[in-house]
Amino acid sequence: MPAFVPVATVRRGGLAESHHFAAAAAVTPQGRIVARLGDPDFATFARSAVKPFQALPLVEGGGVERFSLDAGDLALICASHAGRPEHAAAARSLLERGGFSVADLGCGAHRPLGEEARRMLEEAGGEATPLHNNCSGKHAGMLLACRLFGWSHAGDGADSYLHPNHPLQRRIRRRVALFSGLGEERLGVGIDGCSAPTFHMPLAALARCYAALVAPELSPPVADASASGAAHGLANGATGGDEEVGVAAAAGRVVDAMTSRPENVAGPGRFTTRLMQATRGRILGKEGAEGVYAIGVRGPVAMGVALKIADGGERARDGIVVHLLRLLGVLSAEELDSLSDLVRPVVRNHRGLEVGEIVADFELERA
Repeated sequence: MPAFVPVATVRRGGLAESHHFAAAAAVTPQGRIVARLGDPDFATFARSAVKPFQALPLVEGGGVERFSLDAGDLALICASHAGRPEHAAAARSLLERGGFSVADLGCGAHRPLGEEARRMLEEAGGEATPLHNNCSGKHAGMLLACRLFGWSHAGDGADSYLHPNHPLQRRIRRRVALFSGLGEERLGVGIDGCSAPTFHMPLAALARCYAALVAPELSPPVADASASGAAHGLANGATGGDEEVGVAAAAGRVVDAMTSRPENVAGPGRFTTRLMQATRGRILGKEGAEGVYAIGVRGPVAMGVALKIADGGERARDGIVVHLLRLLGVLSAEELDSLSDLVRPVVRNHRGLEVGEIVADFELERA
């Protein structure tokens, strides 16, 4: 089985110029593969697609109540946001609620994502700070978790909240192992662009993470953990606040926040926001760097989907995802119509002339 198969063609003047290859898996909450592209066991880093799971310890420990977090706050904690003024302000508010400052963020700074967000910063005469980093919400959430549990957050070695052996990062790894159905020893660990740990796993395991996230009651590992408390987020260490919640309930809060406030997960006009808006929250989407995209379909049939574009590029990603969801039969005609401009995006030259298009064209192999 080839790891990757052709999924999109870049055409210029009606003729093929370049090709993109990808692999994907669609999985039920029970872990059964229902459709695939290429090799569903191909392993890659989840990158930012792991963010909803990185938020779980904070939510399970009662952090929503302790720090008065609303849906917009929690969505930002799970976000790869655009760095717009409202995103930066929300990240600053999260820090302040835990008694932190911008200097405590370990994510580094980069310019806002997208031309509009960059222009807004330039017109305001400001410079990019860690608040504009697309991961600032995630890092603020991690710092709040450290405050909640009484853990260190700064310093060298495991005292840093970003060290893979920090108590928070170990707890996150247990959560990812639980939702993926893998043992912790099967999760590879690498450092993401924002300096936080991220995880290396088969696409089918990442897809199962998202299937279990949107339907935890249908996933045996998560459902059993919630019923027995054996894998509760507060086990094996410090406890959180007075409003501790189970893992399935925490997953539900994360999903509800992301799908009800999609503008905080990415930003106006960006694909992830548009996908959740078009489907009215029935489908949860989350991008990761290097051509990764993960999806949780809440219904009518719950499933998770994970995609990896071989070259790590994103110019064909949106059309590939829409075509993939169409083939899976989870988008209505109305939803497809609202996303139709993404299916065959136009290629323009430096004068703005239309010179080609990107065409997603593939078939799924059904299990």
